[in-house]
Amino acid sequence: MLPFLLNTLCREDCPLRSGSALSLYGCRVLLKLMFKKLAILSLITIPIAACAYPAINEIQAPEAPVEEKVEEKEIVQLEVDDDKTWKCPGCNENEKYVLEQLQQKTKISDKNALATLMGNIKSESGFVPNICEGGARVTYDKCYAGGYGLIQWTSTGRYRGLGTFCNKYDCDPSSLEGQVRYMINESQFQKVLPEFEGSGWTVAQYMVPSYYWLGWGIKGYRQEYAYDYTKKLVWS
Repeated sequence: MLPFLLNTLCREDCPLRSGSALSLYGCRVLLKLMFKKLAILSLITIPIAACAYPAINEIQAPEAPVEEKVEEKEIVQLEVDDDKTWKCPGCNENEKYVLEQLQQKTKISDKNALATLMGNIKSESGFVPNICEGGARVTYDKCYAGGYGLIQWTSTGRYRGLGTFCNKYDCDPSSLEGQVRYMINESQFQKVLPEFEGSGWTVAQYMVPSYYWLGWGIKGYRQEYAYDYTKKLVWS
């Protein structure tokens, strides 16, 4: 295309040269310079045009934002059954009563702790409240020697303490109810109670405060009885 324009414009009969003193050679040189400038300008304008912003009518409206759906999760409230305690379905009524009172009147909640206490009481009296040492079933005032009651209160101070307590709080020292009340409130038990109100100990470990509570002379089968209770107690 460029050679054609040069030949056309620089012919002697070209109207652009009429009345002009421009020589044919000079015409060609001038036209070449003009086309070089045009070529350079075209190279400059191409990237500028490429980087130019789009026209207003070319701008597309942004898509509407998608709303994120957050579903409210149903809150599941855990039901706490305050009535649940350690129970012993296979135990007799006296055992069940003592187990119940130990939980109601103290903060003992550990199964091994309760089982250890139960095992020691069974070893002392078999949960028979009116038993005098040697096996006689008599009232409080008829046991003349040895231990008496659930944990075989033996020393003069502890034996008389049972009678004094029930006289003050209107209970029968020969009854299961009266003796359980005294047993839990007696100073010897209160001293070791914090040990039983803890948790995580084994039966063997709970036997240590049990000894300081009862001060037994013969250990016997009390620890084996305690292990048996760990298998009998159920949380319900």
